[in-house]
Amino acid sequence: MLDLARDLIGSQPILTAFLAIGVGYLVGQINIFGFSLGVGAVLFVGLALGAFAPKAQIIGPIGLTGLIMFLYGIGILYGRQFFEGMVGAGQKYNLLALVGCLAGLAVALLLGHIFGIKIGHTLGLYAGSMTSTATLQAALDVMKNKDPSIGYSIAYPFGVIGPILCIYFMTRIVKPKFPAKTQRFHMGEISVGERFAGRRLGDLMAKAPRGLQVTMVRKGGHNIVATDDTILENGDAVLVVAEDNEAIATAAAKLGMLSPGRLASDRADLDYIRVFVGKASAVGIPLARLPMPAGYPTHLLHVRRYDADLVPAPDLMLEFGDRVGVLAPPERKEEIRRHFGDTVKATAEFSYVSLGLGMVMGVLLGLIPIPIPGVGIVTLGIGGDPLIVALILGKLRRTGPMLWTMPLPANIVLRNFGLAMFLATVGVNARQPFVRTVAESGFTMLFIGVAVLLTTVAIVLLVGHYLMKIPYDDLVGVASGATGNPAILVYSAKMAPTERPDIGYAMIFPSMTLVKVIAAQIVGLLAVGSAG
Repeated sequence: MLDLARDLIGSQPILTAFLAIGVGYLVGQINIFGFSLGVGAVLFVGLALGAFAPKAQIIGPIGLTGLIMFLYGIGILYGRQFFEGMVGAGQKYNLLALVGCLAGLAVALLLGHIFGIKIGHTLGLYAGSMTSTATLQAALDVMKNKDPSIGYSIAYPFGVIGPILCIYFMTRIVKPKFPAKTQRFHMGEISVGERFAGRRLGDLMAKAPRGLQVTMVRKGGHNIVATDDTILENGDAVLVVAEDNEAIATAAAKLGMLSPGRLASDRADLDYIRVFVGKASAVGIPLARLPMPAGYPTHLLHVRRYDADLVPAPDLMLEFGDRVGVLAPPERKEEIRRHFGDTVKATAEFSYVSLGLGMVMGVLLGLIPIPIPGVGIVTLGIGGDPLIVALILGKLRRTGPMLWTMPLPANIVLRNFGLAMFLATVGVNARQPFVRTVAESGFTMLFIGVAVLLTTVAIVLLVGHYLMKIPYDDLVGVASGATGNPAILVYSAKMAPTERPDIGYAMIFPSMTLVKVIAAQIVGLLAVGSAG
């Protein structure tokens, strides 16, 4: 029976890949004291399958295709935040992460030399400590053997759990305080005072608190859509929305007084309808330029994006799957639904044309040689250029009719499935050399991996907190981005329950991925050149 299973796994690469993915995800859900490997367990199940069936090998571009899918999804998702991180405080954060990542590489090379570890294993240890699949692929490309896969597999587990432990103890020491989470969408009705009679609404809003918007005006017992040219009269009421109640209270103190009345509940003239955004024509365009149905008054009052309520600011762009609240005459509801598409399927839809073109541009860019004096020819290859292209497209979001973005659920599926395919391929193909290397020098390599990880995280957390005085919720996001694994970000968000860890991660992860890829290629080329 065992021989039959070995023969089957060894002769059917597609079966082997999906067996590694399925069992790997099952193993990844095992939670021990709050720690689980997640998608990383696919790598270890792949190693086990490769050791069990020595003839097993996943050939062809399956693994590389998965890696491209993963990197493209990351770039499209974080493109805007990445480029915003290149200015202001983001430069300081990236510099700190850069120092930490390069210091970790220096420790890996130093200890690898002292203990006589092969350079391929050392580069794999560095990639595994940073849980960076792109760096692993760069090391595999330059070394032309499976050594990096072995080092990666040994260092990966502590690469996930190590930063989590460091952030846990750092949080216990620092004891940071964070404001309670508040709802991001607040509504209030304000009665207009006599001293504002005859004034244009646009003139008054120019002096309103930042982020405050007037959505409806009640005049003579009827609700109308607010415009800048609307003339207010004594006794009129305005419905305002803002991200905090303080802005509404400030506006009420200037305009008149808060007075809950019939404005929000009276739907005779304007009704409120919530629809899903399902048409490409409504996506990727700032709301200030978003075309609305002509011939009758409409106003976009509210945007619900997954778990967040957003005030529809002029520069906000809708995404597939957003649920928007629109004010419109009651008899026009069906037209509003047709205008936005109103289908929940939009949460998983995206343009395969833009996906294909984006990936093609990334692969082509990866073929361009970059000569570095004294080193040789470097290419970012599969591990870097698809990410660069995706970051640019994620920043652009839309080019004419071409929509580059995709809904978050679709992005998550693309990234996770791609990463699982890549890890399954790496694990299965590493097979027997992994067992032999672990038996010979596994503990030494594990020690090096731990040292690399702790060096990087310690520099980021300690220097960032005590010397650079970075806000703690930003700091754990930077540490998560420098080390890379999304599980670390999830834990950071629990320790610092604001949106800042996500923003810090988005600013750091792409740039540090590129740094690690380039560093691995340079080190590998120098080592290969000296050996030759």
